[in-house]
Amino acid sequence: MVFINAFVLAGVLASAFAAPVAEHQVESRALPSVIATSTARAYLSELTVATESNSPAYDRSLFKTWDIISGTCDTRETVLKRDGTSVVTDRACKATSGEWTSPYDGATTTNPSTFDIDHIVPLKEAWISGARSWTNAQREAFANDLTRPQLVAVSASSNRSKGDRDPASWVPTSTSFVCTYIKAWIQVKHFYDLSVDTDEKSALSSFLASC
Repeated sequence: MVFINAFVLAGVLASAFAAPVAEHQVESRALPSVIATSTARAYLSELTVATESNSPAYDRSLFKTWDIISGTCDTRETVLKRDGTSVVTDRACKATSGEWTSPYDGATTTNPSTFDIDHIVPLKEAWISGARSWTNAQREAFANDLTRPQLVAVSASSNRSKGDRDPASWVPTSTSFVCTYIKAWIQVKHFYDLSVDTDEKSALSSFLASC
């Protein structure tokens, strides 16, 4: 499978032609569509089951973030604008005000610096399940993917709690978001042809049974 780093190209073109904008309010946009439960079950059955490998060792610097998406707006600021309400940005595209609710734990904030942009499938998890064989450009595209439900604004505390763990050992504490999280995990892994280990697949299957 070949991954096209469309975000980098879009960022280059946008930077060349877009002028800085004055401080303004941005409307919240919906998260990328998450697959249906039936589709998630089908996708899960198609994922390769394999033992995870961290050889060569994971290196965070091999997954470049954040890319410029439009004008001066990078991936982080784009997700903050998408996931917040009544978001106001300055000329540099930094969110200066708004309100955010973390789907992982229900925490709310009006200070975007207290929220992280989480990768649903963590970068290290991707590495040990197949991304170690990708090119740097492919890893960059994965780390900045705004098309799949891979990036979400969450409280820093919930992101730290999750770390690099897969659903066999961590799911959001907000039970209403668990099914969405599990389906998004499967969707991303399927699109990028990443493997799952046996415990991970068992957990994913178990959660889907309750969706």
